[in-house]
Amino acid sequence: MAKFTIRDLEIMKTADFTGSNLKNHLLNMLEASGTANAIVEKINRETGEYRVVLQGTLEPEKSIR
Repeated sequence: MAKFTIRDLEIMKTADFTGSNLKNHLLNMLEASGTANAIVEKINRETGEYRVVLQGTLEPEKSIR
C-alpha cells in the first residue's frame, strides 16, 4: 500500500493529472483514510458533467513517511 500524507493533498490541489494518475492518487488517499464520505453535488444528464466531493480523515500511522 502506498503512503499518503497531507502534503500529497496539497500537491493534488495544484497539479494537473491524467485520469490514470488522478485515480492512483485518489486510491492511495482513500486507503490511508480512517473515514471517508462521498457527496454527489451535481449531475447533468445532458452533458455527462458531474461533481463529487470527498471528505475524510487520514489515519496518522498510515500517513507517516
